[in-house]
This record gives sequence, structure tokens and C-alpha cells, in this order.
Amino acid sequence: MTRRQQLWFWLTAFAVVVAALYLWRDILLPFIAGMAVAYFLDPAADRLEKWGCSRAVATSIITGAFVVVVVAVLLLILPVLHSQIVQFAERVPTYAEMVRESIGPLLGTLRGRVSPEVVERLRDVASGFVGGAIGWISRVLGSIWGGGMALFHLLSLIVITPVVAFYLLRDWDRMIAKIDSWLPKAHAQVIREQAALVDRTLAGFARGQALVCLILGAYYGIALTLIGLDFGLIIGLGAGLISFIPFVGSIIGFAVSLGLAFLQFSEWLPVALVAAVFIVGQVAEGYFLTPKLVGDRVGLHPVWIIFALLAGGVLLGFVGVLLAIPVAAVVGVLARFGLDRYLASRLYQRRPGASGTDETGQIG
Repeated sequence: MTRRQQLWFWLTAFAVVVAALYLWRDILLPFIAGMAVAYFLDPAADRLEKWGCSRAVATSIITGAFVVVVVAVLLLILPVLHSQIVQFAERVPTYAEMVRESIGPLLGTLRGRVSPEVVERLRDVASGFVGGAIGWISRVLGSIWGGGMALFHLLSLIVITPVVAFYLLRDWDRMIAKIDSWLPKAHAQVIREQAALVDRTLAGFARGQALVCLILGAYYGIALTLIGLDFGLIIGLGAGLISFIPFVGSIIGFAVSLGLAFLQFSEWLPVALVAAVFIVGQVAEGYFLTPKLVGDRVGLHPVWIIFALLAGGVLLGFVGVLLAIPVAAVVGVLARFGLDRYLASRLYQRRPGASGTDETGQIG
């Protein structure tokens, strides 16, 4: 097979994979989630195998323990989250009215300094913003609780994901060995080296970042609840769980928590404590959690992560968000490999005038 034929073969295979992901994006969620769970738990299965367990026994123990832990956590948290979401939906009009009342004195101050037309325009803008926010929140909550596809995805995650994770974890080593046997002989070693780099990048980022998100979610939720902030648990958990998007989780959590604190508390101390919770969380994440659990050699720049997550979400929805980090890791490793090959090639190493040209680029 010539180089051109190889290129067309791999481009065709890539196009088929992308088309399949796009066409089947509505049913891929439990399979992608099961693959992610199997990837996360594979090191534990390998360790049990070293201790003398068979692969099937190790897989059964780990999968069973994982399901028990997840179910226990959901049984503890879901009732509280459900009640807080319902209470938040009920209090949204109250919060909107409080925002209008807080804007009232400001408009009264402006009324003496600017024309009445400008004041009325500001009032209309504020009312429109609050009304739009209420409508958006209502639509989101309605889609979450009333969407048939949302219920389908939830049921598929609960039922199918553990089954997929069990079989993939049981056969993980055999699948890797089979894929390795399919590699083209001339490039097998290079592909193995790049695959090992991708695995190290994913292991360093995905596993480490998952622990960081869980720790931050628990810390924010417990701290905000102890302060007495309304809906502190759901806000804290949400801020922690989306902390895999650099700075987004902390910024959203800080803004929402501080806004609710201003509306809820009449004293400055609770508001200051809410702000301190997120400041401490960011310091702990930046100086301890991320360096210790994720490391600084994963090769995934924050801007690249944000772009990958947004692009994956636009193309494939939530499935694209799940695939964004692995794809970003693969593209990053391949880009660095291509750059290294370019820097070692004659195209980069060739000196001016080496191919019949002088330093000005003119043929000599």
C-alpha cells in the first residue's frame, strides 16, 4: 500500500468514526460512560490481579463496590438536591422581586441626576432582564424534569452503564492486546509510544481532575450549608463538579453564592464567609489539589480544554462533552509528536542557501 493509499485509508476511517458518532449520539451516552468507568477502574482491577484474583473475580468485586458506593451516595444526596431544586423554583419570583426592590433606591438616586426617560429605560431593562432570567430558569427546570429523553438517558445510565462497565473492565486487557495486534507492523512501535503518552495524559488529567472535582464539590457544599446559605449544597456541588472546566466552576459558584448571600443575609459577616469559602477553595485547588492530584505535565492547556469542551458540546451534546477531554489529549499528543518530527526534519534544519538559494531567498 502506497503512502497516498494509506492516507486515504486513515482519512476514510476517521470520517466513518465521526459520522457514526454523530448519527448515534443519542444512544451513546451509557456506552461512553461505561467505557469511562472501566478506564478509571482498570488500575484497581490490575492490582487485584497481582494479589491473586482472577480477572473475572476482580471485575466483579470492583464493579459491585463501585455500584454500591454510587447508589449510596445518590440515596443520600438526591432527596436533598430534589428538595432544594423545588424550593429554588418556588423562590425565584421572590428573588426577582427582591432584585427589583434593591434596584429601586438606585433608580431613585438616578432620578434626581438624569432625565426621567433614562430612568424608565433602565427600569425596563432591569425588568426585562429579571423576567428573561426567570423564564430561562423555568424552561431549564421544565426540560430537566419533564423531558422524555432526559428520563431515557437517566434510565439508560442507571441500567446499561454498569453492565457495559463490567464487560469492558473484564475484557480490557484482551481488547488492548487485540487492538495492538492490528497495528501496522512498520509503525507499531511509534503508535504504541504515542498511545502510552495519551494514556499517561488521560490518567494524569481525568483521574486526578475527577478527584479534585469531588473534593471541591464536597467542600463547597458542606461549607455553604454550614454558613446557612439557601441552596448551599446544590450550588456547592455544582460548582465543584464543573471545576474540570478551568475557572468556570469557581466563577459561577462564587457569583451565584454571593448574589444569594446579598439577598438572604442582612449582615456582612455571612456574605464575607461565603466569599472566603471560594477564596480558600481556589487557593487549595491551585496550590495543593491540582499539583498533587493532577500534576503539571499532563500537557492540556486550560484554553485548549475550554475549547474542546465547547466544541464537543456543540457537535455532539453531552456525549461530546464526555469525549472532549480524551480527544483533546489525543490531538495534543499527536500535535506535539508532529512538531517534534518537524523540528527534526530537513524542512526545519535546512540552512539558508543550502538548496541553491542565498540568504535573500534568490536562486544563486
